[in-house]
Amino acid sequence: MNTDPIADYLTRVRNAIKANHRVVEIPASNIKKEITKVLYKKGYIQSYRFDDSAVQGTIKIALKYNPATKQPAITKLERVSTPGLRKYAHVENLPRVLSGLGVAILSTSKGVMTEKEAKAENVGGEVLCYVY
Repeated sequence: MNTDPIADYLTRVRNAIKANHRVVEIPASNIKKEITKVLYKKGYIQSYRFDDSAVQGTIKIALKYNPATKQPAITKLERVSTPGLRKYAHVENLPRVLSGLGVAILSTSKGVMTEKEAKAENVGGEVLCYVY
């Protein structure tokens, strides 16, 4: 059994990028779907599709690469809060990734969002991962 599904999600995306794959398929869960929506909204992935035909369902993510240089849009995915050590941030101490160039994805009481959206909503939460 997988003990940390979010770390598994990030690792699958990271491995697909290293292997220069165009599409990666991941077992679905509600939190993974929300993280995928945030990555799409911020322009880190090209597109996604949720396939709920099976019991658990899957997420198919089309990864984004620069057409000229073939460099991936995501250079680093870093898990912050783990099941063994949860990391929470108050609205005044929300993390800034790469001086605002990256994105911190948070799980808040108002849903999964970036640190900028959480600051605008005036909520803190669990820091799931950093993306840049």
